[in-house]
This record gives sequence, C-alpha cells and structure tokens, in this order.
Amino acid sequence: MSSSRKLVIVESPAKAKTIGKYLGDNYEVLASVGHIRDLPKPSELPADMKKGPFGKFAVNVEDNFEPYYVVSENSKKTVAELKKALKDADELYLATDEDREGEAISWHLLQVLKPKVPVHRMVFHEITKEAIQAAQENTRELDTALVDAQETRRILDRLYGWEMSDVMRRRVGPGTSAGRVQTVALRLVVDRERERMAFNSANYWDLLATLGTSTEVSTQFEAKLVRVGGNTIASGKDFDDNGQLTTKATLLSEEAATALAAALREASTEIVVAGLETKPYTRRPSAPFTTSTLQQEASRKLKFSSKQTMSVAQGLYENGYITYMRTDSPSLSGQAIAAARAQATTLYGADQVADAPRQYSGKSKNAQEAHEAIRPAGETFKTPAELQNVLRGNEWKLYDLIWKRTVASQMADAKGQTATVTAKATPASGDAVEFTASGTVITFRGFLNAYEESTDEERNAQDAQAEAKLPVMTEGQKLVLADVEAKGHDTTPPPRYTEATLVKKLEELGIGRPSTYASILGLIVDRGYVTPKGSAFVPAWVAFSIVRLMQEHYTDLVDYAFTAEMEEDLDKIAGGEGTGSQWLKKFYFGEPGHHGLREILDNIGDIDPRELNTFRIGENGAAIRVGKYGPYIEVTNPDAAEDEKPRIVNIPLDMAPDELTPEKVQELIDAPIVTDRVLGVNPENGKTVVSKDGRFGPYVTELEPEPEVALDEAEIDPATGEVVEVKKKKRVAKAEVIKPRTASLFKSMDPGTVDLETALKLLNLPREVGADPETGEMITSQNGRYGAYLKKGTDTRSLENEDQIFAIDLAGALELFAQPKYGARKAASAIKEFDADPESGKPIKIKDGRFGPYVTDGTTNATIPRGEVPEEIDFDRAVELLAIKRAKGPVVRKKAPAKKAAAKKPAAKKATKKVGDTIVVKKAGAKKAATTLGKSGVSSKASE
Repeated sequence: MSSSRKLVIVESPAKAKTIGKYLGDNYEVLASVGHIRDLPKPSELPADMKKGPFGKFAVNVEDNFEPYYVVSENSKKTVAELKKALKDADELYLATDEDREGEAISWHLLQVLKPKVPVHRMVFHEITKEAIQAAQENTRELDTALVDAQETRRILDRLYGWEMSDVMRRRVGPGTSAGRVQTVALRLVVDRERERMAFNSANYWDLLATLGTSTEVSTQFEAKLVRVGGNTIASGKDFDDNGQLTTKATLLSEEAATALAAALREASTEIVVAGLETKPYTRRPSAPFTTSTLQQEASRKLKFSSKQTMSVAQGLYENGYITYMRTDSPSLSGQAIAAARAQATTLYGADQVADAPRQYSGKSKNAQEAHEAIRPAGETFKTPAELQNVLRGNEWKLYDLIWKRTVASQMADAKGQTATVTAKATPASGDAVEFTASGTVITFRGFLNAYEESTDEERNAQDAQAEAKLPVMTEGQKLVLADVEAKGHDTTPPPRYTEATLVKKLEELGIGRPSTYASILGLIVDRGYVTPKGSAFVPAWVAFSIVRLMQEHYTDLVDYAFTAEMEEDLDKIAGGEGTGSQWLKKFYFGEPGHHGLREILDNIGDIDPRELNTFRIGENGAAIRVGKYGPYIEVTNPDAAEDEKPRIVNIPLDMAPDELTPEKVQELIDAPIVTDRVLGVNPENGKTVVSKDGRFGPYVTELEPEPEVALDEAEIDPATGEVVEVKKKKRVAKAEVIKPRTASLFKSMDPGTVDLETALKLLNLPREVGADPETGEMITSQNGRYGAYLKKGTDTRSLENEDQIFAIDLAGALELFAQPKYGARKAASAIKEFDADPESGKPIKIKDGRFGPYVTDGTTNATIPRGEVPEEIDFDRAVELLAIKRAKGPVVRKKAPAKKAAAKKPAAKKATKKVGDTIVVKKAGAKKAATTLGKSGVSSKASE
C-alpha cells in the first residue's frame, strides 16, 4: 500500500469516525461540520460592499447573479484545521453526500482550500466496509451541473425570501416572512381551514343492528341499514360541503329511524339472509421507504415530527446502520433485494416470499434518484433484535420500522376472502329493509407477517363500518335480531393537515424536496403561523393575512403549478440543461410575456395593510382584525359618533379560525362585558386590588395611585394666587412611573368570585414553603410559563397542578426534591455521569438546563439533539457531541468594525483589496475577480 498521506473530508464527525474504521492508516478523515460558508446578511458585508451591487442580497443581480460567500464564524476554526491537514496530504478525497447539497459542500471546500494536490470525488450511499472500499476505487469528477442547481436554488431562495419578506413586514406586520416553499405549504393549511369554515354540516340517520345465527354471542355480528323499500339510505358521501344532498338517496330522519327500529324489535319481524357474496382478497406490500414516505410513516406509527425523523435517520446513516436517508427512489439494488429475500425466508419461511424479486420505481427525475430507497445497510441486514442493546430508543424504533418495510417489500402478497352478507327484514307495518355486513378473512398472510402500513384518517369516518367476523351462513337462513339502534350522524368537514398528510400533499404537487420538508414544517410552527392541535395543523389568523397577500397580489408565487415548475427547472439545470444564471435572469427580471419577481413587486403601494389584515364575519358590522399583539374582533356601531372608537372584543387564545362562525362571533360580542371588579384594599400598602380580564386571561392587580404632577408658575394666577385649570396632558418622568403588581388567576378560579384574600396570595407569589433542613436553602412554590413548580436554588420540580402552589407543605416539597427529574441518576445535579473526556481530561456529565438536557465536561456544553433520550446517551455518544460542539467553535458576538486608515492609491497595473482573511487581486480594467468552475458557470467571489 502506498505511504502517501490522503485527506478525506466528510460532513459530520460521526460520519468521519465510522468511515475512518474502514480506511488505512495513511488516510486522515476530517469533518467540515456541514456547510463551511454561505451568503451573509447584508449587515455582515464589508463596509465598502454595503452600498455596492452586493449590498441588498449579497448577490450581484446585475452581473449574472454572482454570489458573495463568506466562511461562517463557526467554521473558521474548522477551515484552519482542514488547511493544516491538507498541507501534509498528497491527495484529497471529497466524500460529502451524493446529492446536490453534498456536491455543493465539496465545491465550497475546493473554493476555500484551493488544493494543489490531486482531488477525487468519493461517493457512496451507505457506510459499510464494502461500500467505502468500492468508493475508493471508483472516484469521479465534481458534478458541476449539480453544483449549479444547488447554488441556483440557494440564490433563488435568497431573492424570493428577502424580497417577499420585506413586503410581508411592511404590509402584514413585523416579524412575518415568506419563502418559496414555506408560503405554499402555508397556503395548503389555510385553504383547508377555509374549507372547514365554509363547510355546512348535514344530519342523517341510519340503523345499526346486531344479528346472529343464534342467540350465542359468538355467532353475532353488526350490520348497517342500507336500503328501505328498495331505496338507498343517505350516508355521509351523499352530501356536499354545503350540506346538500347530491344523490337520489333517501334521507332518513330521527323520527323515521326511531320508528323503524321499534318496528324491527317486534317479535313478528323475520330477518333472513337475502344474499351472500364472496370475492378474493389480495394486498401487495408497500414500496421501501423514500424520504417522504419515511417521514409520513414515522409520523403515523411513531408520532415523530419530520424534523425528528430526519435527525434520527441521519444518526443511523452516519453510524453505518442504514443507507442514505435523502432519496426520492423506492428502488433496491440487487444486493439489497437478495438480502431482504434471504432474511424473509429465514424468519418467515420460503412460502411467504414473493416468487420473483420485486422491483419498485418512483416518479422523481432529480439527482436523488441515484440513491436506493432507505434500507438497512450492508450485504446482510442486521435484525432489530440484534441491535436491541446497541441502538438508543428512538434510533432502534426507526431502524425497526425501516427494516420491517424493506423485508416486507420482497414478501408475497397477502391473500384471503372478503364476504358480504345482505340481511332482509319486513316489519309488520312498513317497507322491507336491508342490512349489510362485510368481513375479510386472511388465509395467507405473506408480507403482513413483517409489516402493515398505517393509513391517514378518512373523512366522514362515521360511515366506515368495522369489518365484522362473519359466521357461516346460507341464503334463506333465518337470523336472530339481538339489538337494533337508531344512530344519528353529522357530516364532517375535510380534516386538517397533519405533518404526514402535508408532506404527502407537497410531494404529490411536486413542491419542494422531501429532504427540506422537515425544516419547512418546523419553520411555520416556530414562527407561530400554525399551531399543532394534537397531530393537526391549525393556522393562526396571521397566516390568513400572509396567504391573502400572496393570492391577491402575487398569485403566481403561491400557485401550485408555478412552484412545481420551478422545481422541474432546477432539475433540468442539475441535468446540464441550461445554466443557473440564465434561469435566474428570467425569474428575477422576466422576459417578454413573463413578469419577473422585481416587476411584480412594484405594486406594493397599492396594498392597504388595514384591509389586508381585516376579515369580515357575518353581517353584524363585526370584523376580525390581526393586530400587533394578535387577532381580535372589532365591532363598529353604525350610529356611533364620528370620534367614537370601535369596540374591541378579545378572541380566546385557543379558538381555531373555523370555530369563529358568525354565531360564535355574535356570542362573544353579546357576552357580558367584564369590567374591573374591586376586591378591596391591600392592608399592607393601602393599594386597591382589582380583578381584570385581559387578552391572556383573567388576572388581579394593584392600582397604583396617579403620580403627583408639580404645578409650574404658569399654572398659578399671580393676581389671586389660585391654581388655574390648564387643559393639557400631564407629563410624568419615566422614573416616577411604577409598574403595578399583577398575577394571573389559576384555571380553577373564576374572575367573578375571586376574593381579596386569594388575590393577595397570588400577588405575593412566589410563596415560601420552608427551608431545606440540610442545606438551609429556601424552597418556594410559584407559577411559570410551563406550569406550577417548586424551586430550591437552581433546582426545580414540577407540581401536578396550580392549586398545589398553596397546598404543598415542606415535607411534601422535600419528598419531591428527593425524586430525580429523569429517572435514576448518580448525583442530584446530573442525569448521568461518565469518565473523563479523552480531549479535555475532565469528567463528562449530562445535565438538565434551562433549554433542555445537554452534555458538558465543565468547559464545553453540547445540546442533546431532539429525538435522543438523555438516559440513553452512552459515553461514546457524549464524547462525540462534545467533539462536534468544539469543532463548531464558540459563538462569536459581532463587534462594530474598527475604522481603518485610508489606503494608499494602488498601482495602475494591479489593485488589491482585503476581504475577510483573503486578498482579492484585480487586474487593471478588469470587471471582477471570480472563481469559475467548469461549464456550469457557477462562480463566487473569494472570501474567507
């Protein structure tokens, strides 16, 4: 083997550690820790560039959309280490992920490191010994078309996001934003809520009968009324969203259903089997996971968010347990098919495996098709049982899901029989009625032995009849009526989107990329545009304003087809069809017959912010307004005086938009106005205590006396010495204004009945429970953002409810503090403790902090990623988290740049300019100095 030194660069320390095990001693594997550079904010540009062509976006839109990249503060230490390692290397291997983003990371590394040694692009889709060795032997050149597509996407998102977010802030409100995929996803959620708001429910009735071949319970089954007198009975599917019957089905009223049930209960009524129908049942296994289907199924089965799924999958991939987790392809390699079939044969029997290998194909045309589906890594899959003591909780759950889906995909179809029975009865007084019941018997389980896919909730689920286990019957056979019940139903509006259904819809529409869905959905939740209610997404009223602005003034930018077309264009660039700069020019500046982004933004002055944030409900003069502090109802009195202000009515914080019907709005308007109720005087300070109702709920407060205002000489009549009434506002110095004490009422308290004693208790919180006899620290009980809790120094414990704040005694408090926060721990201050960190030499601990659990060696603190359970973190993982944190370096607080002395005028032939840590050299008369990569036309100004 050659003794030359070879440097391999990957994205993450975990990946570096795993790959390093499969390479020789002459290979050094280091991590870039993700992207090393990006477009800076305009405020972060060098002073001499802020007013130039890069000043608005850090992109020169006038010169082929040339980007200006800078190495991030967190990456400077990493870049220095990579440069140092490269000096001692004879070859450079770029082993970032094999997709657009991975290709771009490699390109950025080349731009910054400027290697003078041979460079190889090393790609693989799983981190196993065989895959890494194969990648070493089959390197390729950097794919400049992929880089161009990724950089075009980055610049596109900067132009779109910054231009539209500026409009949002000026017309919707501060803090609002827009994004190419983010806003379209938000439109889907808002449009669904609009459907729910416009929905009119319809009521219908039917009967549910319990029938049997005998009185024995084991022979009984449930059947649903379907026809009366030969006419089909209406069910939920027969109504439209306006509650109107759209078919010729007969609508059964409550009175008719109740009367029919009573008639069937008469002893003279005979029920017989009128028909039996049997059909063969076949069900195929689902395809192996893509990024999108993995997110959907993990949401349904494991209750993971998309972000959590991708975080856990990333760890599984980097540690060599699964193949690459960003893929749109459901196909499996020949090696994987053989492994799945062999494992299914061993575990379930040869007869449960498909006769021939199953091939799956997807519809995506982008670069991620180069990957396989997400599957267990290696030539032979490790079973979940084999990894039970190796993988942590959520990692094991996700691996188990991926393993089952992969193995099941190569197994035989499930087969059986579906039987449908029709029972007919003719009451003494009335027409003949028919009931039906269906049941499926699986006679051959096939892939169901390994895995069964979950489904989303269906609309009008009340119509769905659970499959019955049917007894053996023959036509004409008499049946026994054990019970019959008249049941009423209301049609239901279309269900709100969940993470799973929203991801599915975005993929169906061809909007965005599955690998970005996690961050997009996380963003609209974090910004408060949608609120999870259970698993469903409920849009806030500000989301209605955002979507309304886009739909009424920038229609194309939230058009589903237009947004999907942008993705297709980026795919074409990735395939080498055209260049990014050409496409960006068309998108931003437009062309004949096509308005560009810059042009369509010119009508911002025509947008009325007040009207945009106003939603009229009903015809009572009321409107919902989205204000700085949230939504409220504004009521205008048509007979009001000209200077009379509209009445403001608060909207309950937990009320969803579809619940604000005209009737509900009127109810809120007509509700008694809660005025300040005086509870009494605080004997300790003489201040009046009142109960109030605020936007965040009822509370109590002390009224501060009006501060005295000194009268100046102009307010004294010099002739009489009397005070002259001066009609002007009193001016009080800010230092003199005292903020009154306030306290929210407990959920169990009524603002109309709360008394002075209770109010004073609330105002005097936190309450001193008593001192810890061992440490002498005072224990207090109080209410916080996340509920009632106890506090002792920096240690806290949650209370079961707010009432315990006043009820708990010292003994009870000490008992709570004697219990750990997170299961068993070695010391009260740490969740877990380990031996010394190999780099710092200090003991490692897992602690619970203000922002969640974290790993620390006393010097470096590393947050534990979402999805990982603190108790399941082992020593190796703790060391790894600390290493990742050290690689990122400390957070640098930016200081105002120091003023530099004016530079001397440069020589005529060459001009030099220092940007960051890099010298950019310009030839006299040259327009720019840029690094250009191959045919793609991708370029960037040099800056580190």
